[in-house]
Amino acid sequence: MSTHRGHDENVKEAMRRGLRIVGDVHGDLDAFRHAVATDRFIIQLGDLVDYGPDSAGAMRLMLKVMEERRGLFLIGNHDRKLGRALLGKKLRSSPHLDDTLTQLALPENADMLEDTLHALEAAPAWLVMGRSIFVHGAFDARMLMEPPPPPLERVTFLLSRALFGETTSRVQPDGFPERTQNWVNHIPAGYTVYCGHDQRSTNGCPLSVAGRAGGRAVFMDTGAGKGGHLAWMDLPSPFMEETPTPA
Repeated sequence: MSTHRGHDENVKEAMRRGLRIVGDVHGDLDAFRHAVATDRFIIQLGDLVDYGPDSAGAMRLMLKVMEERRGLFLIGNHDRKLGRALLGKKLRSSPHLDDTLTQLALPENADMLEDTLHALEAAPAWLVMGRSIFVHGAFDARMLMEPPPPPLERVTFLLSRALFGETTSRVQPDGFPERTQNWVNHIPAGYTVYCGHDQRSTNGCPLSVAGRAGGRAVFMDTGAGKGGHLAWMDLPSPFMEETPTPA
């Protein structure tokens, strides 16, 4: 079972040098420069923008990595909101989104607006490579069998799970929906889900959590752009059966 995107030979050759999985960037351009300084293929787990000082710069760098055919990014909830704003859709604004839009509206960034929208429209909501699953928010077993939907269109159940995680019907004191990680217990044995969205680590390193079904989740968000730092993890090539090792 696999829903990974078809890769041409150039991309496959880049992947043969291994993967680098990068957590939520949130406009932390300086850290993101360090993360992409590798000959490994980059998979960024979404939320490139908002909060940090240079969301436009982070997006520009990601576009450059993609143009060089050595990486891709998944759609995160902040990326989707930016894409919807660029499409002129009505949505509830926020200071962080306003800052990102202001940066993109600067004359020096005019050349990247069209490419940014195209990249957001094409960004997958999840990616499956063998027994590794990459998603921004949370996993559902149906992701192993169904292709990701268009990320800027109607929010389906699976797109909601991929973007926002697993939520309850309750709202937290900060106004955001309460989230749970029960989905970790439904990861099939032998599978590993790499995700961002929830900053769960207490020591600044990616947090690995085993589920009751035998799978595990690796939470990669360590607070970049929000007072923390950016984390990444190096894995072997998806075309090789090896055990991943953290960076």
